[in-house]
Amino acid sequence: MTKDSLSASTKTEDLIVQSLMEISSGDIESALKTLDQVISATPNFKLAHLVKGDLLMARAQQFEAFGSPHPSSEDVAGYRDEARKRIERYLDKSSDQLIPEPIWQLDGSQSYIFVVDADKSRLFVYRNENGKAQYTADFYVTIGKNGSEKKYAGDKKTPLGVYFTSPKLTQKLADTYGDAAYPLSYPNEWDRREGKTGSGIWLHGTPHDTYSRAPQSSDGCVVLSNQDLSKLAPILQQGNIPVVVSKGLEWLKPNQTSKDKQALLDTIEAWRKDWASQDTEEYLSHYATEFSNGSLDLHHWSEEKRRIQASKPNVDITISNLSLLRYPNSALPMAVVTFDQNFRSSLLDSKMRKRQYWIQENQQWKIIYEGAA
Repeated sequence: MTKDSLSASTKTEDLIVQSLMEISSGDIESALKTLDQVISATPNFKLAHLVKGDLLMARAQQFEAFGSPHPSSEDVAGYRDEARKRIERYLDKSSDQLIPEPIWQLDGSQSYIFVVDADKSRLFVYRNENGKAQYTADFYVTIGKNGSEKKYAGDKKTPLGVYFTSPKLTQKLADTYGDAAYPLSYPNEWDRREGKTGSGIWLHGTPHDTYSRAPQSSDGCVVLSNQDLSKLAPILQQGNIPVVVSKGLEWLKPNQTSKDKQALLDTIEAWRKDWASQDTEEYLSHYATEFSNGSLDLHHWSEEKRRIQASKPNVDITISNLSLLRYPNSALPMAVVTFDQNFRSSLLDSKMRKRQYWIQENQQWKIIYEGAA
């Protein structure tokens, strides 16, 4: 999948924004011609129909305000918001040259990563170039009716965090989900720890009579047009694509590195060495006071590790395919770390994919969750 193969999906958006810019400059006839191109290509693009209707009313000198001939003020407000979000992105392409700060390092299995900017209603696609993210494309998206930061079932909010996609659902879905739906791993390990509830958060399409929806109009899912979702299908069919959903995104230049990344890498290596040396107390010092693996708290985890390591067996531990993603919008600096772990001793030879959540406790990186990925 290349940038060129995704870029065609922006043509419809470019044309609708072009028509709005032509309107702002007073060139009504050009705007109508541009809108005709949009409607011809995407007859179900309701925003385009609304704008064209307003222009025709304006030409007949009956126009009062954007969407004035239409009865539903809620719908019109949604169309206004959609137009504004699309124009803002059209006018600001600076992020094409920048990288979202949460992407610290990708491993070899992560060929792509998606970043959803909940504030801007955009899904950004990045390709993995030797562990670094390379901008590929971006798409307009819809999020929850009540915004972001989901906490409980039925709150109609989109969760903020780091998630992973599952394969396309194969059962027949209601038309509201469009051509396809790909579940996200909400609630993740951290969500469950925080007591967040709910399920069924998907990347999905739009009803077939609707090209796109207002920026905040889903029940919590991330919604793309069917056309845009089909462009992403070759990526999504790979499964397990990381998806970072954030608000208040920070952006870095490609040669910039988060100040916390190297400190975390150094601490991960210290944790590995202390475990391999069977220095139990040093090893346990890497775990946060509030650590839990979902069943054991720090006290019981420590007891178990002291029992296992009491005989000081000779072990060899290596980690590879290391991924680091800063967890967005967390109260304290936090990162999701995923890697392949190879553990060897005289009694055991095991390989596993592991996931850890590291948090800063007293300005030091500590593990607050650990388990199989």
